[in-house]
Amino acid sequence: MAKRHTPVLEGAVMTGEGLSYKGVIMEPVVEKCDGCERIVAVEDSKYCPSYAQPERKWAQGVCNFATHVRASVDSEGKTKVNPLKASKRAARGR
Repeated sequence: MAKRHTPVLEGAVMTGEGLSYKGVIMEPVVEKCDGCERIVAVEDSKYCPSYAQPERKWAQGVCNFATHVRASVDSEGKTKVNPLKASKRAARGR
């Protein structure tokens, strides 16, 4: 597998409010982000170039940008499937 190019926050400027990138104030990553390949270090803090507010991405469960987390598994050992998609697959005979 080819190694990914690490994203860089080119043009990011540290301001009094925080790290400003393309007109958006970036918030530092949260503890749950540790291990993600997307994290970029700028000065003394780490930031996510994919989402400005990493804490909010983790609020409803798992961040969809996280490279270090696998799909959740229910108690029967099966991955969770959207019921609407499952019914469409069943109708097609898959």
